[in-house]
Amino acid sequence: MKIALIGASGFVGGAVLKEATSRGHEVSAIVRSPEKVATHDGVNAVKADVNDAGALKAAISDSDIVISAFNGGWGDPDIYAKHLAGSKAIAAAAKAAGKRVIIVGGAGSLEIDGKQLVDGPDFPAAYRDGALAARDVLSALRNESGLDWSFVSPALHLAPGERTGKFRVGGDQPVFDAYGESRISVEDLAVAIVDEAGSPKHTGKRFTAGY
Repeated sequence: MKIALIGASGFVGGAVLKEATSRGHEVSAIVRSPEKVATHDGVNAVKADVNDAGALKAAISDSDIVISAFNGGWGDPDIYAKHLAGSKAIAAAAKAAGKRVIIVGGAGSLEIDGKQLVDGPDFPAAYRDGALAARDVLSALRNESGLDWSFVSPALHLAPGERTGKFRVGGDQPVFDAYGESRISVEDLAVAIVDEAGSPKHTGKRFTAGY
């Protein structure tokens, strides 16, 4: 496939870039700073601002699918507004270009006993605004028409690790392992994302992955 990968120099985006190229896909790595993109065969770094609709539509026009690992910037006091605006711009560009899009969001909107994690008293304050933005992005997608989309939430604990290729996929509830933990390596999350890109199983839906 030809994949347009937005946020290819970030934590999740970098793992998706590595996974996609390892499978022989061509990747247009769409970033603000092309020099930060890891060098791989089949990668073309493209400079574009997600809020520039015309530039973004042009950057994704030759791709088969768009994967967005865009993040409004952890630690930025304006992360809510930036993440929501950027994510909506990406969805709008994908719709205008007639491209399928997979958007990577957070785990905060996953549900336990009918309640979203971000609404709980123990949710980390440092991640709350970003999680609220990602939740609102998902809500906006669910009200979209004419856009082929999927939204992925990682497990509750996402960290660097190893690529095992062995995990379980869920929907709106976290996937827990035998020890009652919801976790996945960023490498295996990337496997789940590239799997979905190549073989869609969650069109118009959110999915999650964990061990």
